[in-house]
Amino acid sequence: MTLASIVEKETAKPDERPLVAAVYGNRLRIGMALQCDPTVIYALQRAGSFTGNLHTRRSDRSTRRTTPIAIRACRPARSRRRASASLEAVAQPAEADYLYFVSRNDGSHEFARTLEEHNRNVQKFQVQ
Repeated sequence: MTLASIVEKETAKPDERPLVAAVYGNRLRIGMALQCDPTVIYALQRAGSFTGNLHTRRSDRSTRRTTPIAIRACRPARSRRRASASLEAVAQPAEADYLYFVSRNDGSHEFARTLEEHNRNVQKFQVQ
């Protein structure tokens, strides 16, 4: 339920939910931190330091490593259809070996298998 809530917060595009679920499933399988923006935002909001944008400040990176999953911050949508789609995505994630994704700033995401590839995507879609 918690993972479905995070998947739902990460993307509004229904067709991306299974891919996002695959990313988190892959991270869990290899013992990698989830590093979810929704849980980081929740922690920063609770601390009164969320500015509306996540940066690569040291405190953000630290929070990403240590923040427990916050169920209250990531409740499934009030819409039963959206909540059901997120639960289904977690129960049946896409068959993909992605470990990373970044927003394209158009409601969609760019997925990556390696940190190097992800860093290039971040430069392309977030920095430039």
